[in-house]
Amino acid sequence: MKLNEIKDNPGARRSKMRISRGIGSGKGKTGGRGGKGQTARTGVSINGFEGGQMPLYRRLPKRGFTNIFAKKFAEVNLGCLQAAIENGKLDPKNLIDGQALIKAGLVRRKWDGIRLLGKGAIKVKVTLEVSGATKTAIEAIQKLGGTIQLLTPKPLETAK
Repeated sequence: MKLNEIKDNPGARRSKMRISRGIGSGKGKTGGRGGKGQTARTGVSINGFEGGQMPLYRRLPKRGFTNIFAKKFAEVNLGCLQAAIENGKLDPKNLIDGQALIKAGLVRRKWDGIRLLGKGAIKVKVTLEVSGATKTAIEAIQKLGGTIQLLTPKPLETAK
């Protein structure tokens, strides 16, 4: 048997339904679009339209807002930091910054900065450079004699 001799089983592939090709085709006349009106035409976009009734998205009350100036931080826990050091992905003697954390696989990208959280425990002295940290994380690092340098956030750029 050769590759050019391979065939599907009979009836495995059905031919595409050819619509609007006469009433004998079974999909003639209206071509599967129903009767007349807006939906029978092309370019119809009536998502959420409820036939003149007040649509659901307008009946429900709106609450809250989305802060467009909110900053998104990549988060790292102390326990994850310790696990990476134990696995040899991070060297505690060197400065641990955003690039080192990305290289170690602890964060995927920096976003607006990296924030250190206090979950878990750290057992070695480290020098960190992050955008933010919780009080418990700062205390845990300073207790072992390590240092943590907090980067100042960039000011918002306003239109001139």
